[in-house]
Amino acid sequence: MFKALAIFLAYLLDLAIGDPDWQWHPVRLIGRLISGLEKKLNIADLNRKISGMLLVILVVGITVFAVWAILELSGLIHPVFYFIIYALLIYFGLSVKSLADEANQVYAALSQGDIDGAREKLSKIVARDTQTLDEKEIIRATVETVAESTMDGIIAPLFYVFLGGPVFGWAYKAVNTLDSMIGYTNKRFADFGRTAAKLDSWVNLVPAKLTSLTIFISGYLCGYHRKGSAQWLVKYFFKGPKHNSESTEAVMASVLGIRLGGVNFYHSVAVKKNFIGEEVYPLQAKHISQSIKIAYAASGIFAATGIFLVWVI
Repeated sequence: MFKALAIFLAYLLDLAIGDPDWQWHPVRLIGRLISGLEKKLNIADLNRKISGMLLVILVVGITVFAVWAILELSGLIHPVFYFIIYALLIYFGLSVKSLADEANQVYAALSQGDIDGAREKLSKIVARDTQTLDEKEIIRATVETVAESTMDGIIAPLFYVFLGGPVFGWAYKAVNTLDSMIGYTNKRFADFGRTAAKLDSWVNLVPAKLTSLTIFISGYLCGYHRKGSAQWLVKYFFKGPKHNSESTEAVMASVLGIRLGGVNFYHSVAVKKNFIGEEVYPLQAKHISQSIKIAYAASGIFAATGIFLVWVI
């Protein structure tokens, strides 16, 4: 009951307050650790694959030890203090409201006809180039991001918290932050970031399937177009980790009756993604708000189910 109550409190805090934007946020601390170690390890004198693997071990190890130590010390102070720290550590790892807020800013700019503003807001939540995107491409990028972030910003952290509390949750966040910072295929990180990228894909494999399933259920509950959704769910459900993001985007596209995928540009380099979903409706700004509604519903379904299982088990 203790663990279930702490997770419930953390989830409610995130819904009410969102992810705080401050310099001592644990994700930012992990980011600084990665940046500092990367400068020392990603050098020509070292084997970049091995040094990249060492970076992953160091960052995940330090993160896990720090979270474990904080919990142990708080337990020595007082049980109530331990409960508060336990819940706060979970809360800092979630981003339900923040995801919705960021996507809503893009939606608001588009609703006002402010394409430049929408591009600027979008650039804060995607890695792709946004400077020349038209309205439909902005909508596509936002919906894709909502679908993928439902996985790595909500479902996956909760999944690992259910398995092993804040220690497991922050081990996941460390891996995910590593991938977001060095998991690229450019000249600088192609070898150095390979371990981080592969590990992130594997730790997201099960959460991706769970996210696809909860998005499918949420689409049904929210009353959106569902024809063919089950086919898209099944199509990706048994595929490997390299299809993690596609699996969540495909189900989101199918429940909304839109088509996602196409050509994205990253630092002016074109990357072609498979088209997913059936274009029953043309892309419209309202699809952003609909995807946010589905993300909220998916998070609630998963959180409630997990908390109940933690409580009874």
